[in-house]
Amino acid sequence: MPSFDLYKTDRKLAILVDPDKHDANSLLDLCAHVDSLQPDVLLIGGSLVYKANIEESAKLIRSNTKVPLVLFPGHFTQLTEHVDAVLLLSLISGRNPDLLIGQHVLAAPRLKRMAAKKISTGYMLIDGGQSTSVSYMSHTQPIPSDKVDIAVCTAQAGELVGMHCIYMDAGSGAKKAVPTEMVKSVAEATDIPLIVGGGLRSLEAIEGMWNAGANLVVIGNALEDQHHPLFRGLSERIRSGR
Repeated sequence: MPSFDLYKTDRKLAILVDPDKHDANSLLDLCAHVDSLQPDVLLIGGSLVYKANIEESAKLIRSNTKVPLVLFPGHFTQLTEHVDAVLLLSLISGRNPDLLIGQHVLAAPRLKRMAAKKISTGYMLIDGGQSTSVSYMSHTQPIPSDKVDIAVCTAQAGELVGMHCIYMDAGSGAKKAVPTEMVKSVAEATDIPLIVGGGLRSLEAIEGMWNAGANLVVIGNALEDQHHPLFRGLSERIRSGR
């Protein structure tokens, strides 16, 4: 089983795979592309996952790539044994009790039996310039992108109640990414690893997040198309020694 560790000083790259956007053949193609990019981790999950069987999708990915596979669940039913770790998400930017503890209560019996590492994660939605699936499904409002102080205090609260990491997300298909100023402020104000994703479409944007203090940068939509400039840019960087 591949290992997945997240440390405060790392500059890691993750690719988010939404099973709803793939069938078995396209997942196999994606696994081949992933191996060429050599990311540090694959995240699997989404806000809905209504069409695909996440169990079968995770099993297929685990069988066709050596990259650590981490579950990014949007609901307690989206659990599978075929992953190396689980981000146990608490939506600390919202006030929906179901996503602060309710879903965790329902998931707990199965999670306790799973061998995968469980990573308590303070999940923070940040306004990415448009309404997202996760905001709609969670019945919560994202933190405004100019409210750095709210983001800092929210992340610090997550750390103080025992979260192992913070995940700041502008959401799938966001028009704009989490501001680097906000990322930098949160990174400096906390002592746990920081994950950042949403709206990242260039190597420069990824580098900007790492330079601001993100330990793991997550990209998704931009890599659904292997002809996307970001895909080509990452491939070139890998060949030149990243």
